[in-house]
Amino acid sequence: MTKSNPWQFIKSREIFDNPWMQVREDEVINPGGTKNYYGKIQFKNQAIGIIPLDDEGNTWLVGQYRYVLGLYSWEIPMGGSPIEEDRLTTAKRELREETGLTANNWSCFLRLHTSNSITDEEAFVYLARELIDGVTEFEDTEVITVKKLPLSEAVRMVLEGEITDAISVAGLLKLTYQNSIGLGPIDI
Repeated sequence: MTKSNPWQFIKSREIFDNPWMQVREDEVINPGGTKNYYGKIQFKNQAIGIIPLDDEGNTWLVGQYRYVLGLYSWEIPMGGSPIEEDRLTTAKRELREETGLTANNWSCFLRLHTSNSITDEEAFVYLARELIDGVTEFEDTEVITVKKLPLSEAVRMVLEGEITDAISVAGLLKLTYQNSIGLGPIDI
């Protein structure tokens, strides 16, 4: 087993660029020695998810129509953090915008790569505790429904396929597992 890069980079060209992402095509020599073209999506933001959790074990989900998928999706509150911005600052803003909540206790307990065969995007999930109610501040591109429910109900939604967003699934299941074995969230 080798941990070194078996791919040989030759050159790269930009295919598409907008404020959110860039698509590149890299000419490479693959591990088998053959010339290939590899498409790569480079996001200009990191994905930030938040699981708000109150003292009674309730959390909040947001529902919205996802244009690319062509369907309505229930998810944990989330948004994009510009690479140069502090991730916790983004998490606090997104929680407030999407749910109206603020929190006094934060921990980042999950880092993941969302689709590592085509993108370098990283996602981070935060647990927000000691919640304070407030007013939502939706962006003009968002039509969001906010739902408060027991964390166990959100996990049931994951297990029954009602929540399919990868960041939400990973965050809810990891938090539930760590709590079930007495670890609680581990700050990364």
